[in-house]
Amino acid sequence: MFARSIRPAVSLLLAMTILLGIVYPLLITGIARLAFPRQAEGSLIREDGRLVGSTLIGQSFSDPRYFWGRPSATTPQPYNGIGSTGSNLGPLNPALLDAVKANAKALRDADPGNRQPIPIDLVTASASGLDPEISSAGALYQAARVARSRSLPIGQVEALIQAHAEEPFLGVIGEPRVNVLELNLALDRMH
Repeated sequence: MFARSIRPAVSLLLAMTILLGIVYPLLITGIARLAFPRQAEGSLIREDGRLVGSTLIGQSFSDPRYFWGRPSATTPQPYNGIGSTGSNLGPLNPALLDAVKANAKALRDADPGNRQPIPIDLVTASASGLDPEISSAGALYQAARVARSRSLPIGQVEALIQAHAEEPFLGVIGEPRVNVLELNLALDRMH
């Protein structure tokens, strides 16, 4: 009796494994590749035939000629997808305050004449530590430094920020934001 009940259970297990573990994922992947080819490939950005990054994962920029993204919580390598995690530093943890102060100091040192309030996203890491975007306010905060480093009129850099700004989802969820890699690539194409 035991052997008779095992055979249907094993058969069902194998059938479901094949159906849900192989057929269904291949079908969904095929549909995604047809309907959303760019996204299915990881939203990769290529310049002159070479891969420069993805719109989904931030990159580390420290040259004053470029816009800088949010600080990355992944260590020791910034924006490491394998190490994706939040910093897990609570608001009462002194290490969080130390990190914010260090990030603010780096921004002030890079542009000592800038006395605007620093947008919070430029000094705190995102939940994943991989955020590819900054707020429009974060980009505008850096505009003078980038314009000066590239000998460009500030208005031209601000116009570029506005041209790359994405509005909040459904007009109300989130805030205006800019993809840092796309913005920096547009800068390189300009100058």
